[in-house]
Amino acid sequence: MAHPYQPEGIGENVLNVTDSNGVAQVRNMLDMAIRGGGFTYYIWPNPAHSNVEELKLTYVLKVDEELWLASGMYLPGSAPIFSNESREDLVAFVESARDFALNHTKDESLKAFNDRNGEFVKGDRYIFADDFDGERLAMPLYPDQIGTNINQYQDPNGVYVIQEFSDTAKRGDGFVYGILPDPAENWTPELKLVYVTKVNDEWLLGSGLYWP
Repeated sequence: MAHPYQPEGIGENVLNVTDSNGVAQVRNMLDMAIRGGGFTYYIWPNPAHSNVEELKLTYVLKVDEELWLASGMYLPGSAPIFSNESREDLVAFVESARDFALNHTKDESLKAFNDRNGEFVKGDRYIFADDFDGERLAMPLYPDQIGTNINQYQDPNGVYVIQEFSDTAKRGDGFVYGILPDPAENWTPELKLVYVTKVNDEWLLGSGLYWP
């Protein structure tokens, strides 16, 4: 991987590098390149600000089957770095939902995840479910989405968030950023760190934390 500000990394395998929130930015960019290109987010030191970590919006472009290029811009404001405790709690919440799904039928699981008053809704934190074609299967706070295909949804910066959920879950699990409507703020779009996990080869589960 070539990088003008970090030449010491040239020739190194950086596929498993993660940012301060555990987002696998190189894997996410590779997934983006395989799809042809697009925008993605990650936290990275800004050389113009003494290498202070900031959120970066990067565009990835596939050149051919062996090469892809990327460049980005830093977004204003402090880096959205979540505490280890909050991220661990989020992972535990999603994994408890996955365990439930693995021990119940799909219909039973989706009924539980869509229950706004059930155990899988905690304030503005809730479990959502999608299949790998982008159909929304569970969304307790926004039931109008259920049964619709949202694979082409883009956030305000053009990031195909649902496609990133799918790409990440197909690898097993992981974190993804997106700017998504916050139910606690009258559905105003806010930055969200989302953790997704694969249930099986048909569908995925996820939940997230809004910043700040």
